[in-house]
Amino acid sequence: MMPVHHDGSLLLYTHSYIIRYLLLCTPTHSRDNSKENVLQMKKNFQILGKEAVTTLAAMAQGLFASLLIGTIISTLGQQIELPELVEIGNFAKSMAGPAMAIAIAFSLKASPLVVFSSAAVGAAANSLGGAGGPLAVYVIAFVGAKLGMLVSQKTKVDILVTPFVTVACGVALAMLLAPSIGNAASSVGELIIWATDQQPFVMGIVVSVVMGICLTLPISSAAICAALGLTGLAGGAALAGCCAQMVGFAFMSFKENRWSGLVSQGIGTSMLQMGNIVKNPCIWIAPILVSAITGPLATCLFQLEMNGPAISSGMGTCGFVGQIGVYTGWMAEIASGSRDVVSFLDWVALLLISFIIPAILTPLFALPLRKKGWIKEGDMKI
Repeated sequence: MMPVHHDGSLLLYTHSYIIRYLLLCTPTHSRDNSKENVLQMKKNFQILGKEAVTTLAAMAQGLFASLLIGTIISTLGQQIELPELVEIGNFAKSMAGPAMAIAIAFSLKASPLVVFSSAAVGAAANSLGGAGGPLAVYVIAFVGAKLGMLVSQKTKVDILVTPFVTVACGVALAMLLAPSIGNAASSVGELIIWATDQQPFVMGIVVSVVMGICLTLPISSAAICAALGLTGLAGGAALAGCCAQMVGFAFMSFKENRWSGLVSQGIGTSMLQMGNIVKNPCIWIAPILVSAITGPLATCLFQLEMNGPAISSGMGTCGFVGQIGVYTGWMAEIASGSRDVVSFLDWVALLLISFIIPAILTPLFALPLRKKGWIKEGDMKI
């Protein structure tokens, strides 16, 4: 029986309890032999790791299709003074929790009943998680979907059993854990934001480099920024790092990939280079170095802040969502009275950090690497 604690240990204990339960749900004949059991657990850990990456990316898509696109639509409605668009955007934003949970369950290849039942789980987790709602949704929707999958299509009354288990267990977990998870995520995000405000140069480098790397890796920098609520100067540094990777790779590999590569990487994703990075990690040096430059430039010189949706901080130039997020923040500041106008220098700073500096510096930094033979012709072909 799980003991009840009244401090942070409750979250850790419950999490480990659930994971152990999921990992040990192996066939009986496998548990009869300790060696086979260990091998099965290792296999389950590997599967869990892959699922963690897959669901994180899916969660970002769910967040994009609700909160982010809703913010863009409502901002557009405010700018052209069309209240119907504002209302449409608000409806989309209100569906963030269900959209994330459905995306997570779908990425796990759960049955339709589990996927649709996850909407209620996401709504509960996002609401109870507060500012850290996205991380709460990620953890609880993942576990809720897994529990639903355990009983899915196992009974003759699947239409009742599967939604009941998914919703009841998922919402119960949300009531038990979402506030703690949300508070923890908010605390970490606030710590990063505070540290960036106190030490903008050092933290500008750290946040920019780390988030840029996360963007190119097969994990979601957007979901991480959303879960931690990275805004302000920290959000600006994250945006700078992501732009350095996307625009940097797009221009550095222009000789190999030409215009199609420029578009697919520059306003798509630098993740397209991940296979080439595995073959030759040296191609990653130049974009990382550039992110270490643009990060502190954004925080120290230009004071570039992301005061739009936190997810925009991790989007870079993907569909220009990062830049739209900055603009959304500017408009919100004007509406609140904390900003008078968007100056010409604000636009110059955004263009320099997002496009111009990465486009110029990354190919230049790659030149000596090419001369040394660390980067060869065709190494960045996608």
